[in-house]
Amino acid sequence: MRRTDFLVHAESDTVGVVVAEDTASGEEWTGWIMATDETIHIQAMDEIPLGHKVALNDIQSGDTIVKYGRDIGRAVADISKGCHVHVHNLKTKRW
Repeated sequence: MRRTDFLVHAESDTVGVVVAEDTASGEEWTGWIMATDETIHIQAMDEIPLGHKVALNDIQSGDTIVKYGRDIGRAVADISKGCHVHVHNLKTKRW
């Protein structure tokens, strides 16, 4: 059985949370969509630390980013599928 590399909480999420410590860019990662009990696969484009986010699809600058089914901010740069989503390309909408 293949390990789970990232979790997706809701079908509407645009990012998943990395849950494996020894992931590497270029690998095919396996994700689990908790709400539907489905498995998905993406190719990792970056090394992403445990607990950080991975883009599930291409995200355009200005797009809303959704995690846990909730708006967590907006992209401030284009983000390709499989890339690291963090403070360098995601900002809160509060400020």
